[in-house]
Amino acid sequence: MPVMKILKKNLADEVTWQYDSEVLRRDDNSITVEAFFNREDMPFQEIVLKRNDRFVETFYFDKWYNIFEIYDRDDGKLKGWYCNITKPAIIEVDSVSYVDLALDLWVSANGKQTILDEDEMEELKLGEVLKEKVYAGLYELQTFFNQKNPLP
Repeated sequence: MPVMKILKKNLADEVTWQYDSEVLRRDDNSITVEAFFNREDMPFQEIVLKRNDRFVETFYFDKWYNIFEIYDRDDGKLKGWYCNITKPAIIEVDSVSYVDLALDLWVSANGKQTILDEDEMEELKLGEVLKEKVYAGLYELQTFFNQKNPLP
């Protein structure tokens, strides 16, 4: 499988995090890659993110978010989906880059949704047009996960 470098950027277009992944599939609007968590174990919401947890990450050319499906390194069970609100991804031959807009959505394996980092997004002082796109992306994700994983 081809190796793809993932580049997370800030609003100034500076790389703030990067890592390697392998391409799983690609179509006209998106690319899905596999990567492994490369930080020390850390508590997050109701789970623990562990070094080498499997991330199946989908980046879109035409959407204002990406979706990371997270699987436990030990038993392979789905932990949930971490969704970054971003500018549409730029997908090149050997890299995917995206500008992170701070706002995130966590969807646990049981479908419970939690909006994260709204305060960080406000600190970015986004203009009204960009802020509308951020919230439209969040709404699209919430709607998708409400249909995909309705809570009992």
